[in-house]
Amino acid sequence: MSQIFTPVVPVAPSITKVILAITGGIAAYKSALLARLLVKEGFEVRVIMTQGAQQFITPLTLQALTGNEVHTELLDTEAEAGMGHIELAKWADLVLIAPASANTLARLAMGMADDLLATVCLATSAPVMIAPAMNQQMWAHPAVQLNVQTLSDMGYEMIEPDSGVQACGDVGAGRLPEPEILLRRVLNFKAKLMVPQSLTGKKVTITAGPTVEAIDPVRFLSNHSTGKMGFALARACRDAGAEVTLIAGGKVDLTTPLDVQRINVLSANDMLQAASQSAKAGCDIFIATAAVADYRTRDAAPQKIKKTQDEMTLDLVKNPDILATISHTYPDMFVVGFAAETQDVEKYARGKLASKDLDMIACNDVSRKDIGFASDENAMTVFFADKYQQEPEALDKASKDEIARQLVALIGQTI
Repeated sequence: MSQIFTPVVPVAPSITKVILAITGGIAAYKSALLARLLVKEGFEVRVIMTQGAQQFITPLTLQALTGNEVHTELLDTEAEAGMGHIELAKWADLVLIAPASANTLARLAMGMADDLLATVCLATSAPVMIAPAMNQQMWAHPAVQLNVQTLSDMGYEMIEPDSGVQACGDVGAGRLPEPEILLRRVLNFKAKLMVPQSLTGKKVTITAGPTVEAIDPVRFLSNHSTGKMGFALARACRDAGAEVTLIAGGKVDLTTPLDVQRINVLSANDMLQAASQSAKAGCDIFIATAAVADYRTRDAAPQKIKKTQDEMTLDLVKNPDILATISHTYPDMFVVGFAAETQDVEKYARGKLASKDLDMIACNDVSRKDIGFASDENAMTVFFADKYQQEPEALDKASKDEIARQLVALIGQTI
């Protein structure tokens, strides 16, 4: 008989108070730095340690790092009426179990309440994030994977372990992610709680950065795009609940947002191929922020071109129009374009909106030195296709992350 699970926790309105729960495993040493990072980020942190965890790292260490007493016992005679687990459960905005041992996963999946950690997880209304860490063979065992799936179905937020060399010498999945990565997961989770989930269930493909068109093996045609706007949109779409694929062109040197699939390409033809594959695989929203080179050399030289003459002529041919191709091939997809112009911004933006059959276009004036390429800030005007009967929206100068959140809100209101 199949069983229907309901989430263990409702979404909390904000996160300021974190319980960091540490279970037995060599990865417990990373939890000390994680505690320090959480405190530096402004969270109030209280620590729960199982008996196994105390074999690897001492409560005194965590007490010194957090400034709070470490909790180790289910029945606390110091607490009001001896009900310390209930006090902790009510206090927390978030419970983060890192590392979580295989034994802990099994006990949580069974709903056991025979120690402080398991009881707090049952008694809390806060979200619970679990970062498993164990030997790679243990992690791959069907029983462990069944427990992971059960906990996910219950509503626990699972953090996949990393792969690499383990303390036992094995190589494979099962390593606890680095403390900095775990902190980012907490911050991203917190951000999601504050963002309307307007894109839940939607698949979004975003192109970002410049394209690189080879002249010879060492020279190329490109532009000043950094990809910052596209990466900001990837984070904003993810936070709004979307499944995001990010196609990064050129040599974009930005950190891939967590939970975002990244595809690296170079040329416009490469980007078109990746975008077409993503659209064909199923895509609801296509956002084209990439600065695609208009032209490429007809034939890239196989060897470096030597400086033997005073003048050189390049034979250029037009690149494919990625945005128009996707829009015309998939008319039911919601397609968003970007127009980076230096003059007559509104005229060219409206022209692209109509000629490429877009649903929405965001335009900015890159002749301004304080916004656009290489800047961390932007300002835009957003135009919509006539069928939506929406007036243009002006987005005043702000960080690209804030502009991205505003754009995603507009997309969510329009689709």
